[in-house]
Amino acid sequence: MRHFLQSSVCTYLSVGFVLGLATACVPESTEPIATANVTTDSQISLASSSLGPTVAKGLASLRHATAAFHDVNVAIAAGYANPTGMPCVASQAGTMGIHSVRGASLDQVVVPNAPEVMLYLPTKGAGFRLVGVEYLVPALVRNTITGAVSPWFAETPWGADYVLITPRPSIFGEAFEGPMAGHEPGMPWHYDKHVWAWDTNPSGMFSQWNPSISCL
Repeated sequence: MRHFLQSSVCTYLSVGFVLGLATACVPESTEPIATANVTTDSQISLASSSLGPTVAKGLASLRHATAAFHDVNVAIAAGYANPTGMPCVASQAGTMGIHSVRGASLDQVVVPNAPEVMLYLPTKGAGFRLVGVEYLVPALVRNTITGAVSPWFAETPWGADYVLITPRPSIFGEAFEGPMAGHEPGMPWHYDKHVWAWDTNPSGMFSQWNPSISCL
């Protein structure tokens, strides 16, 4: 969610973007993940039990797919931004953490096991702890006069000469929030959905803010 560059987003979205939402099949493998100092599979299973077996299976698969990114260097090698020096986002409602974005994934496609954002908390000793993920889809608009399609970067909504063409995405049966304005200059209007796959959230698995964690 943070540290978007308008030029890079525009370049990526203007070349080969997909206008239809797609959802990848969830792999069958949901074997337990042995990772220290994180919420356990059993705790996540308990937190997701009320969401139904399909969602619980999807969350287990997501944890399996993102387990390697507890090592921030592995995440960086996979194309996620280096979280060093990035702000840890918090509010009175709770904490989101540091948003490590994979720019190459900023398109119209929702892939359950390949989130656009990793959510980290800073730890003592300049380390990072993975607490969740975020799915993010830029909101594309079409100019009704020229037909041009692009993301929208202004602070105010598009006017009458534009129409929103990105339908509201969903993941695990949950509709994304948005469309909402960018949170800083250079970030486009977008839809997003948080998933607290690596730390329990008393506000809910898909809440935007997590009151049980905090920035150092």
